[in-house]
Amino acid sequence: MQIAIASGKGGTGKTTVAISLALVADKPVRLMDCDVEEPNCHLFLRPDHMESQTMYVTVPEIDLAKCDFCGKCRDICAFKAISVFGKNIMTFPELCHSCMGCFLVCPNEAIKEGKREIGVISQGSINEIETLSGTLRVGEAMSPPLIKKLRDMTSDAMLTIIDAPPGTSCPVIAATKGADFTILVTESTPFGLNDLKLAAKLMEKLGQKFGIVINKAGIGDGSVEKWCAETGYPLLLSIPFDRKLAEAYSNGIPIIKAAPELIPAFKRLLEEVTQ
Repeated sequence: MQIAIASGKGGTGKTTVAISLALVADKPVRLMDCDVEEPNCHLFLRPDHMESQTMYVTVPEIDLAKCDFCGKCRDICAFKAISVFGKNIMTFPELCHSCMGCFLVCPNEAIKEGKREIGVISQGSINEIETLSGTLRVGEAMSPPLIKKLRDMTSDAMLTIIDAPPGTSCPVIAATKGADFTILVTESTPFGLNDLKLAAKLMEKLGQKFGIVINKAGIGDGSVEKWCAETGYPLLLSIPFDRKLAEAYSNGIPIIKAAPELIPAFKRLLEEVTQ
């Protein structure tokens, strides 16, 4: 089963929930950190035997000896990654989305496969928790290609917990697509509710099953709880605001280790989601 942890905004506690579920789950379990612009699950679990692999995407390279500058590759590219002017042709690998359309339309087979580095995927393990995380190459504009390569490593043989990027844009879609269930983590504040509504609308558009977890409960205005009651969206868990949890997180300590009394709540959450 694949469980994604997402949110409409950053800083709500996605990683807190993802790590807690991985720690209370029956082992083995795979924890996949898809927040490739700033992965941090490894800071809490400290996995052993980390191995890294550089990842690439396919980009077009032009064989000028075969090219007749017809412009068909330029015309099919929706992202303007190829320009043809006169007897000159230029490619812009940073704009390429690797759709391979230019390869299909070239009548002279003048386009060959090149590659562009997009980042690194690291793999490790600790206590039967297998960790996978992506780190986007500095300067890389698009994170979905690396997230997709990370998601391709999902195993059906074990429970997979996916720590998705924040927000409601393309990286979130790439991370949560194909998940059996998505947990939306939020705060009970006006800002939290606004972004939760966007995330819920996204899940509905994607046809994803989802439920809601409130983090730092007790410091807001109760607007999320009221909205869940009005809409019928399942409120799965409320994690109370507690200074010792914030201190543990800032020191890289999972909250269920700082507050073992929360373990039964996370076990119930995992059981409810899997059922």
